[in-house]
Amino acid sequence: MWKRFILWDFPRASWQYDVIVALILAFIFLTPRDWFRDQPRIPYATNIGGGAFFVNTQTLAGIPENQRVSRLTENLRAQVGNKKLVVIHVEPLLDSEGELQGYRAFTR
Repeated sequence: MWKRFILWDFPRASWQYDVIVALILAFIFLTPRDWFRDQPRIPYATNIGGGAFFVNTQTLAGIPENQRVSRLTENLRAQVGNKKLVVIHVEPLLDSEGELQGYRAFTR
């Protein structure tokens, strides 16, 4: 029986086939994310070296300019795991047509 189960040797529409499919679907949809440490990853920033980070536009969307440094400091501390990291300056990065492509954050 186990050999047939592992090799999927049951004919379609048999009760054994239906049970195996139900078990697989139950495993897929009912298994908690925590079991596999599968959490959504939000890429706040990418380290580009020298204490500078490239920050995508979605990270700072809707945040007033006077709050960007403090909000980005919190996000980068969580992402990098460094409690002492401080963002000192954030500048927009524009393409050749003047459209916003992201931000460069300088840290110490």
